[in-house]
Amino acid sequence: MKSSGLVRMLVVAALVAATPVHAYAQQRLSLADRVTRLELQGDNSQANADLLNQLNQLRAEVVSLRQAVEQLQHEKQQLQQSARDQYLDLDGRLNRLESGGAPALPAPPDLSAAPVPRAPAPVAAPAATEAPPSVHGDPGSLAQAGDERAAYDAAFKVMSSGNYKQAVQQFEAFMAQYPNGIYAPNALYWLGQSYYLTSRYAEAEQQFEAVVARYPTHPKAADSMLKLGLAQMETGKPELAERTLVEVGSRYPGTEAARIAGDRLGSLSRRSY
Repeated sequence: MKSSGLVRMLVVAALVAATPVHAYAQQRLSLADRVTRLELQGDNSQANADLLNQLNQLRAEVVSLRQAVEQLQHEKQQLQQSARDQYLDLDGRLNRLESGGAPALPAPPDLSAAPVPRAPAPVAAPAATEAPPSVHGDPGSLAQAGDERAAYDAAFKVMSSGNYKQAVQQFEAFMAQYPNGIYAPNALYWLGQSYYLTSRYAEAEQQFEAVVARYPTHPKAADSMLKLGLAQMETGKPELAERTLVEVGSRYPGTEAARIAGDRLGSLSRRSY
């Protein structure tokens, strides 16, 4: 009986003695967990701060890029307007020359070999007062060019009025009817000009290239090569356009087209720095 009571006392004493140790261990474990959680929260806070900084940097870069795009768009509009002004200035002078008589056609290279007699020309040959085009080998076609000249004048009048879309149709019809006519070089040039001024740059490029290739000695050739370079610039071929503008100066030195091409090359060079 006494031994049984002693055992109970020992068990109770052991339990009482063990209780603080277990509670202390739990307290230590709880403290470690709290420290770990705080460290994780601190890491998350730092990560959030880093992300916020990166986001702010990206926002600043987007604003900067948007401003750069707007500036480039503004500069592009200025260049387009400058090119258009140069076009209209040059073409205004050419228009005044052409509106005073026949379209600007060169004197034939063989004119000295077959001079027109100084005696009064017969009534049947009034065209002797105007220089025939040098790019065609059939001077006799001038005598049959009345309808062609009327069609050309009609298209040119529309072009001069500023109705470029209608001018495109007029000159297209002219070229379809007189593809090898004596006014074909002029018509090709003004067709290209009408395309350019209606922002149809690829088609303008084709017409100007045709003038340069088919009529390299025609007075419109230098201007056509200049406009070819500008059209190539508009169609996204800057390197080719630059080579074309350089060639204007080498092939047609001293011309107004060569001067304008040089100015444009200088502008491109300044923009590259």
